[in-house]
Amino acid sequence: MRRLELAVALVVALACGAVSAARGETADLVISGGIVVTVDAKFSVFSPGAIAVKDGRILAVGPAAEVSARYSARNRYDATGKLVIPGLVNTHTHAAMTLLRGLADDLPLDRWLTEHIFPAEAKNVSPGFVYDGTLLAALEMIEGGTTTFADMYYFESDAARAVDKAGLRAVLGETFIDFPVPDHKDLAETLAFMKSFAKRWKGNSRIIPAVAPHAPYTCSKETLTAARDFAQSERLPILIHVAETRKELSDAHEKWRKTPVSYLASIGFFDKPPSGERLPIVLAHGVWMDPSDRALIGQYGLSLSHNPESNMKLSSGIADVAAWEKEGLLWGLGTDGPAGSNNDLSMFEAMDFAGKLAKVKTEDPTVLPARELLAAATREGARALGLGAKTGSLEAGKQADIVAVYTQTAHEEPFEDVYSTLVYSTKTADVTDVWVDGKRLLANRRCVTLDEKSVLDAAVKWRKKVHASLAVAAKRTKK
Repeated sequence: MRRLELAVALVVALACGAVSAARGETADLVISGGIVVTVDAKFSVFSPGAIAVKDGRILAVGPAAEVSARYSARNRYDATGKLVIPGLVNTHTHAAMTLLRGLADDLPLDRWLTEHIFPAEAKNVSPGFVYDGTLLAALEMIEGGTTTFADMYYFESDAARAVDKAGLRAVLGETFIDFPVPDHKDLAETLAFMKSFAKRWKGNSRIIPAVAPHAPYTCSKETLTAARDFAQSERLPILIHVAETRKELSDAHEKWRKTPVSYLASIGFFDKPPSGERLPIVLAHGVWMDPSDRALIGQYGLSLSHNPESNMKLSSGIADVAAWEKEGLLWGLGTDGPAGSNNDLSMFEAMDFAGKLAKVKTEDPTVLPARELLAAATREGARALGLGAKTGSLEAGKQADIVAVYTQTAHEEPFEDVYSTLVYSTKTADVTDVWVDGKRLLANRRCVTLDEKSVLDAAVKWRKKVHASLAVAAKRTKK
């Protein structure tokens, strides 16, 4: 009997060795069984497909049988019944403003900012506020399948700490603006803060410091050019709001006799650095641009962030994204901040609204088909942020930023087209699992890098503090 057991064990060992030898290569993770939507240049789809991952990078993507035969793996994930897509890329938000969510709604942008947001920020924004608010945003983004985002706010070094803890990828823009704000009072302090921020985080594999002059109407020429010069000297991206509202456009014509885009071009804001290497410059909104503005965008190799829900909620207008696409401009999708200009960070909603708004504006149901919208939320968004070689599609050599989406739901089944389903039917709640750099951040709809209860408890405490600070201010005003 003992000899028989030994013989069986030997046969099993030899068989396992033969399988391992046949597979040839070892991966840390193989995801297989679902429909893999790569969003590569050919829009390749593998059903069933598989992805092999090692050391945070994608080794191979292809038919499940081929990948599974080629790679053995320490961990396997069964994606049967799911769509496997690249991590979503949010090209514009203000993450920490989750703590101001719903504070003021149904107002035009100028009143929303000056009467509510700026006063609340002046009394509450601190390193702790930004850290906790960014953790809340990170939790929402992870649960909704966003793996990369671009941020514009204050105390961005503390936002970076939160991003690092959550495991996300981010381009974090420290705000330049021409009035005192919580983390700096003037341009000199801004530059000093920016220098410290860049020194601390530059070179991080997932966190990219950026320069973020707020807008042409809140930054002088001196501030804008100082921001540009710093970005060029440190080789950092630039994030800026441009041409968001009709008022901004009319004020620009009155002040400079130019559009906001042409004004920035005229002061050299878009010029290449002395090295000649163009750095990412991302213009958020771009609602009020004419053909000459769009020509400048193309001429200077700039990128655009389209924020359809914010543009609708603040009644800013409808950006002519169909023209952007037709003219070959580089653009991605964003949610904007979650404090009145949108109220959530869902990139699935951003895709849905972007497509429908474009169709309404042009009265053409064929513009911006679903697969182009998914590309804008993944591959093109990554390219817009200067991260196209690293993320945005499921291809060998790129970082393993991957999302699994459950599709066996009443609002998705039955489906014919993966792109249509993802853009017009899928909700954030359908996301079940998320990986960044091959590390699992969401497992079976539970965030494994953050303590959900602690994050939510902190958010409730901050809201009480915000209310109390505004109530005190209101009493002083009455006196």
